[in-house]
Amino acid sequence: MWFNLSQKFMISKIRKNIIRVIFIFVLLIILAAATTAYFFWRAVYKNNITLPARELSYVFIKTGSDYPVLLKNMEQSGLLLNVETFNWLALRKNLQNHVYPGRYEIKAGMNNDELIDMLRSGSQKPLNVTFNNLRTLKQLAGLIASQIEADSSSIINFIQSDAFLEKYKLSPQESPSLFIPNTYEFYWNTDAQAFVERMQKEYKRFWNEDKIAKAKKINLSLVEVSILASIVEKETNRNDEKPTIAGVYLNRLQKGWKLQADPTTVFAFYLENDSLLNRVYKKHTQMDSPYNTYVNKGLPPGPICLPSISSINAVLNPQKHDYMYFVAKADGSGYHHFSKTYNQHLRYAREHYDGLKKGK
Repeated sequence: MWFNLSQKFMISKIRKNIIRVIFIFVLLIILAAATTAYFFWRAVYKNNITLPARELSYVFIKTGSDYPVLLKNMEQSGLLLNVETFNWLALRKNLQNHVYPGRYEIKAGMNNDELIDMLRSGSQKPLNVTFNNLRTLKQLAGLIASQIEADSSSIINFIQSDAFLEKYKLSPQESPSLFIPNTYEFYWNTDAQAFVERMQKEYKRFWNEDKIAKAKKINLSLVEVSILASIVEKETNRNDEKPTIAGVYLNRLQKGWKLQADPTTVFAFYLENDSLLNRVYKKHTQMDSPYNTYVNKGLPPGPICLPSISSINAVLNPQKHDYMYFVAKADGSGYHHFSKTYNQHLRYAREHYDGLKKGK
């Protein structure tokens, strides 16, 4: 009897220990599963971006980059709270075989899953590329290269290549006319060729049938319109006065006069000396340059700047008048006096130079 009671007690104790072990084992499994689930949730769905709420930043992936380069870029950007979880999920989502160049917008609150899906799909954010108030293609190439992936040397070399000039039937001096200053949307990883081809499409879009008809009406080719517009551009920044100035130069061309435009002399000096004139003196008007319209009749061989749309439109829609001369007003307003006769022009010119002397 005593033995049976003792045996039952031992069996009960063993059962309790087994239950306890099973309970602990199950609990460990649950804890392990919970830990794994938390890690998975953190690696996939938890915010992994350091940016404050509603802020944006960008990551740039260069053409030819592989996954190690991408990962290094992400790490060096300082945008990731946890690089390890990003890498863990990226490898499992096969990002290493889907690395695409571009400019990617990083938003506050993004998790690894959203970030990796964006990168592996190549869903880059386009940017607005703006250029205006430029004198040369070298300046254009430098400005564009500061906004897209293409470097300035590749842009200028492409524009100056024989293939480019032959394709668009332009001389080296005329080639700036292809680029219409404005704001355009580009992807950051645009190369030199893609940039120029896009500009050619924009050029064709700009020169619609109406504008082409207006150019024919004033007996100028499209390139010649751009050349004259570049002179108008450098004569004034007053858009409301540009059609009047365009009318003066068209009157001179029609009568076979030399244009005698100071901005062309300034540009000729710039080409030779890489610096700009503050004031044009008589000695400058005698410079031996195809761009010097004091020496040569007609238009210069190419634009002296990249003319704005307002200047091009001014040439296409010139004011009809009999003015042959103009000179800046002495009041510093940026506007000009216009004259039909040389004697009247001399009076205004005297006022202008007297004003300059007083300003010294």
